[in-house]
Amino acid sequence: MYVIRPFDPWRSPMCTCPKKYVLHPYTGCGHGCLYCYASSYIRNFFDPRPKKALKDYLVKDLEKLPPGAIIEMSTSSDPYTPPEADLKIAREAIREILKRGFKLLITTKSSLVLRDLDLLARFRDRVVVAITITTLDNRVASLLEPGAPPPEVRLRVVNALSRSGIPTLVRLDPIVPYVNDDYTSIAKLVEGASLAGAFQITSSTYKARADSLKRLVEAFPQVYTEIVEAYRAGEKICGYTYLRRDKRLEYMKIVRELALRAGVAFNTCRERFPELASRGFNCDGSSLIGRSSVTEV
Repeated sequence: MYVIRPFDPWRSPMCTCPKKYVLHPYTGCGHGCLYCYASSYIRNFFDPRPKKALKDYLVKDLEKLPPGAIIEMSTSSDPYTPPEADLKIAREAIREILKRGFKLLITTKSSLVLRDLDLLARFRDRVVVAITITTLDNRVASLLEPGAPPPEVRLRVVNALSRSGIPTLVRLDPIVPYVNDDYTSIAKLVEGASLAGAFQITSSTYKARADSLKRLVEAFPQVYTEIVEAYRAGEKICGYTYLRRDKRLEYMKIVRELALRAGVAFNTCRERFPELASRGFNCDGSSLIGRSSVTEV
């Protein structure tokens, strides 16, 4: 296949995603998130480029997939990266995927997803949208994700999607120690997601790579020592430096407790804490396909 690939995060034992396929309409992303892991293995990552002849290759690849397969856009490069406003290649990909009967997961930070609300609402029984929101603090968000819309805009996107009957989840992803890990801040975000109509919260902690860690400590020099020490005491897993297991578990328990209190399902991403997951809810939101409500969390 050319542009659609089986999702395989380097065979990491930390990943609990169900079988699915992934499509990236763009190589790279313009949101400039400091914590981005993809920048460590994709050249010029923060300069997004459209995939050449995407539609032609996409149609050929779709013909090879099993009926009703799950396709995610996207796991590293946001499909609604800034050039999409003019190029509209993600919109064309969405149209091709949905009209052929496939299921679609969209992960984005962009309000541009609302441009395609007509398509998404028409096929709402086969669509789930995940909106990443790491904090409601505008100052912190502007440093962490300088090219992404402000967090309050993203909450409004969650609300608009939910009101259109599209199952929506919020990714509180990642939690970076000493940056966006304040309990009150997390509680406000979870409450905001619930009030906006999110079905689920999926959360994770920041996994350090050399380039992203350098960006983070330069942007938040006041906690340079604390961040560096936290990851120096961490553990190496599949090419990433994780926080210590007990610290990761502490964060995930906090988010879980807040989510369940708000009546929202919960799961983690690449943390391997299956005991924390709401029963019947996958980490990537695929279990929300076709749901009209959260019946049990």
